[in-house]
Amino acid sequence: MRLVFVPPMKPKLVKSPPLGEDWIHEIKLDGYRTQVIINGPDDIRAYSSSGADWTKRYLGIVEAARELGVESAIIDGEAVVPGDDGRPDFHKMQRVIQKDPYAAILGAFDILHLNGHDLRDIGCKARREILYSIVKPGTRIQFSEALPGDGPSVFYLVDQAGIEGIVSKRAHSVYRSGPTLNWLKTKSYMHSDLNLAGVEREAGKPAVARFVDPGGHYVGAAVITLGREARERLWAKVKAKAGGAPPSEAMRKKYPATLWVKPGVRARVQHLRGEEFLRHGSVKELLDE
Repeated sequence: MRLVFVPPMKPKLVKSPPLGEDWIHEIKLDGYRTQVIINGPDDIRAYSSSGADWTKRYLGIVEAARELGVESAIIDGEAVVPGDDGRPDFHKMQRVIQKDPYAAILGAFDILHLNGHDLRDIGCKARREILYSIVKPGTRIQFSEALPGDGPSVFYLVDQAGIEGIVSKRAHSVYRSGPTLNWLKTKSYMHSDLNLAGVEREAGKPAVARFVDPGGHYVGAAVITLGREARERLWAKVKAKAGGAPPSEAMRKKYPATLWVKPGVRARVQHLRGEEFLRHGSVKELLDE
């Protein structure tokens, strides 16, 4: 039977990692969820989490899959591009993924099928042991190792290291497509004090604030999550400072709905740690009031 794309199992985002011993904790790799399907040495495809065929973007991973020497398999993982420090660099990946099909490596963390056997009803820990047994060191497919320790301790160490977060999986959970409480995702956040450059308010969409760092360089956008009173104070400040210039003229065309403001409004923004630009950002507090 020819293997086809299986919608991935998706972890639920939680504020803190789970307690207890029946969990496997892995580093949350910062890249694109990827499924590699092997139907023979000359029939290997790579798919995005939505099922789009990204084989041409991952030729290096495809070659590594061929070296596994298996007849057929479905491998679940995260395609990443290492940065200068060796850690996954999501922004670098965005820049190079369509230009260099050999830039990415796969952090493989699960296996759904192997050589005619459907493994989805086997527990997560056992599936990972099977996966570990076929992955070869030094190739563009690497096994995503579990970290020893309980969830809070592992997350603390990951947070201190400036890594995005962890994914915790019940050791005996079966593989089922879609959202699940058997896999939990805990992200690491930090706060930065930034200068407001503009706001974007469109009907039916969350209000967004755009920010620059103290040097005036654009660092991205964050959803405005302030309470009613703080939000009203923000709108008053924006009205008083309206008419500012964007960080660059190109941004005026790129973000036509943004109202740019003059310098003088600062806010505290929560966002994912270790990122060049704001990701999953939210405005938490107005400063200098």
